[in-house]
Amino acid sequence: MQTNPNNPYDEVFGNLSRIVEEIVRNMPEAEHARVIGYTIVTRHVPGEPGIFVDGADNSDDDIPYEVLESDTHIFITAAIPPDAEHAPYADIQPQEVRICVDDSTTTIDLEKPIDIIHSTYRVHRGVMDITLRKVPDYL
Repeated sequence: MQTNPNNPYDEVFGNLSRIVEEIVRNMPEAEHARVIGYTIVTRHVPGEPGIFVDGADNSDDDIPYEVLESDTHIFITAAIPPDAEHAPYADIQPQEVRICVDDSTTTIDLEKPIDIIHSTYRVHRGVMDITLRKVPDYL
C-alpha cells in the first residue's frame, strides 16, 4: 500500500487492510477465500453530501438505484437484476443517465450538467457504480 506523508490515516488504513485479510483467512470454510479488493475513500469532498434514496418508482421495469451528490460529483449506485442476460451499461448524457439492462431502461434526470468525458461507470457483482463529474458553474 502506497502511503502519503500528508495523510495521517494511511497507517490506520494499512492496518485495517491487514485486519480484514486476517479475518477472512480465519473464517470457517474459507480455505480459498481472499480479499479481492475494496475501496476506502479518504479525500474530503467540499460540502455535505446529500443522499437521495428514492431512486426508481418501484415499477417492475425500473432498476432500483440511489444517488449521492457532492459539490463536484454525482454518484449513482444501481442494483442489477441477477437474471440479466446481457451486460448492463450506463448511457451517460449531459443532462441524464440511462441505466440499461436487457429490455429495461431506467432514466435519471440530472439537475446540473455533467462532464461526460470525465464520468464513468463500473459493474461488479450485481452492482453498477456510476461516477459523474459536474460541469463547474463558471463554464
